[in-house]
Amino acid sequence: MKLRRYISGAVCSVGILLLSACENDLRKVEQLSAKKLSIPVDKSTGVEIIYSDSAVVKAKLITPELLNFKTEKPYIEMRKGVTVIFYDQYHQESSRVKSDYAIRRERENIVELKRNVVATNIKGETFKSEELIWDETKKRFYSTRLVSITSNQNILFGTSFWANEDFSYYEIVQSTGDLRLTGEQGF
Repeated sequence: MKLRRYISGAVCSVGILLLSACENDLRKVEQLSAKKLSIPVDKSTGVEIIYSDSAVVKAKLITPELLNFKTEKPYIEMRKGVTVIFYDQYHQESSRVKSDYAIRRERENIVELKRNVVATNIKGETFKSEELIWDETKKRFYSTRLVSITSNQNILFGTSFWANEDFSYYEIVQSTGDLRLTGEQGF
């Protein structure tokens, strides 16, 4: 009997200690969750940004929503998609890039376009991938993901590629596809 009381007393004591320990932890969790981390963000809707150099329009960015995060490493996020239109020296459209999501890393001058990325050039070629990186400093696009390039009746696939801003020149890695060459294009 004494042993039974001793075990019962020990179990009750351990139970009380556990419950009180849990109560303290829950209070700490509530206090921490009450303190919200605030990141300064500017939100803009219906955005159109014109990029120019020496008063010559080079590109236009269009997005339904733009979030500008002012952190230690500032970035701009376009969660609802983006379209970027590039222009030649005569203000004619030379290429266009669309994606479902984009993020611009301010300090690196890099734009990451993701999900359903489609680019077109003046020759009517269409470039598709799930990711495309725009290096604004080098003025080129590149991807290390699968890509397809469609033109007329031809389609090429590759494991990665790079192209200049207007997609008039590109290089594709490990390409495969279906090519139909005319007499002028033949070997």
